[in-house]
Amino acid sequence: MNQLARRLTLVDAVVIGLGSMVGAGVFAVWAPAAAAAGGGLFIGLALAALVAYCNATSSAQLAAAYPTSGGTYVYGREVLGDWWGFLAGWGFVIGKTASAAAMALTFAAYLVPSGWWQRPLAALAMLVLVAVNYHGVTRTAALTRLIVSVVLVVLVWAVVTTWLAWTPGVWDGVVLFEAGPYGVLQSAGLLFFAFAGYARIATMGEEVVDPRRTIPRAILVALALAVVVYVLVGVGVIGALGTGALASSTAPLVDAVGAGDGSWQTWLVRVGGAVASLGALLALVAGIGRTSLAMARNGDLPRPLASVHPRYQVPHVAEITLAVVVSVLVLLADLRGVIGFSSFGVLLYYFVANLAAFRQDDGRTFPRWLQALGMALCLLLVVTLPCQSVAVGVAVYAVGVVGRLVARRSAARS
Repeated sequence: MNQLARRLTLVDAVVIGLGSMVGAGVFAVWAPAAAAAGGGLFIGLALAALVAYCNATSSAQLAAAYPTSGGTYVYGREVLGDWWGFLAGWGFVIGKTASAAAMALTFAAYLVPSGWWQRPLAALAMLVLVAVNYHGVTRTAALTRLIVSVVLVVLVWAVVTTWLAWTPGVWDGVVLFEAGPYGVLQSAGLLFFAFAGYARIATMGEEVVDPRRTIPRAILVALALAVVVYVLVGVGVIGALGTGALASSTAPLVDAVGAGDGSWQTWLVRVGGAVASLGALLALVAGIGRTSLAMARNGDLPRPLASVHPRYQVPHVAEITLAVVVSVLVLLADLRGVIGFSSFGVLLYYFVANLAAFRQDDGRTFPRWLQALGMALCLLLVVTLPCQSVAVGVAVYAVGVVGRLVARRSAARS
């Protein structure tokens, strides 16, 4: 039996999407965005939210028509063809696997600022969360609900504290266009990393109750809530630090609340960041596992990854494989700088989603001009990402394309 069970309600789906978006990004993404755009990061945030809205509406429309695991990988195959689906799925799996390693390392870094046990702790966190996923999607949803609740409490406290700690006159030095259009666009590409989590709802379409109604609603509700959270936090950290100090900060929320090392405020933010990292990692495990399952079903990844546990009805082989790969990565490499690379893969993933929704004939719920705008903005943000991120992304895609060509030729000969 290789089918998943429909157990996720609307609230479960919203929580999983929100847990993906209000993760470690809200604790870390402000510094690189401020370094790229200064005060223009607010324009970048608005642009990232617009791109996310375009992508979310396309994903919602497609998910209602194709309520199965795999997200845009499935939509691309069904509407555009096999290669389009592969390009979307490959970018998602590789980019999000790197993101999972980064989230595990971020979790350990928040709890243990230094020491040799950081990496083993990160690997242990990955193994524990995969074990939770292994025992059923309802366990995943329940733990995600708890994590999101803790993170939101910490963020509410941080927002109130940072708003009260505004530096007098700090807003006089905030210039929206100080970095020019390129800096604003680059900040938007980096900030988009924070909004990409709603894809997790679509990738789990095979496990959602009444998916044609639930998935579109869950995607839009989760995105709206995440935008509100990011705006409130962004205003707070800039008001407390100013753009210059924010750009050079390694722990923006810790610095913004004005906490000293060892204070309870510092540890409250650190615990919040660690828990948020766990929430993002938990959602990543679920999303990567389901996309890997869909790709394996069609032979785009090794067939054993398509196995579904007969009792717990989860893609257990795909998730165990992910746990091994990420554990090795966190023990051997420091991947906390993969925001740009992850954004590269996810923006191209959503370019395919927008194109598929644009070409979709049956079940249309949103206008084609919105999907055309989404395609254009995705490409615009891709080309303005840091050059290193683009280069690594192109190289990874090349490896995937060559690998698929070799596998297809080998299968044809045999």
